[in-house]
Amino acid sequence: MINGVIVKKINKYEDERGWLAEIYRDDEINIQPVMGYISFTKMGVVRGPHEHIEQADGFVFVGPGNFELHLWDRRSDSSTNGEYLKIEVGENNPVLVIVPPGVVHGYKCISELGSYSINLPNKLYRGKGKIEKVDEIRWENNPELLYQIS
Repeated sequence: MINGVIVKKINKYEDERGWLAEIYRDDEINIQPVMGYISFTKMGVVRGPHEHIEQADGFVFVGPGNFELHLWDRRSDSSTNGEYLKIEVGENNPVLVIVPPGVVHGYKCISELGSYSINLPNKLYRGKGKIEKVDEIRWENNPELLYQIS
């Protein structure tokens, strides 16, 4: 594991109607989301890798479909600095993943029909009124670095 990254198993409660899953509870996870968004990613498409300077992400992967999630710890003051973690998440492994600032992250859809992800970050994208600088360091356009997802 990477210090500060939280991977919380999500339980799906199924009955004849379908299923229900709690994706976030503030009595279990110490992050206060300020916005939320959902995205759909097509088979083979990679999102990221990038990192945030101040923002923590709260990714929810429940399916349908699956992703390979990649995490690299770049924080110089972290006990797991330099560590890399790759896990399959989504329909086969429904989880909430908290990614703290300074951890490079990205994911690749590995499902033929594509897959959904939800993000509950603790900072507003571009701040109130969308007038601030984006809190991201983008790595996907630098093929010489070790943060690559293929």
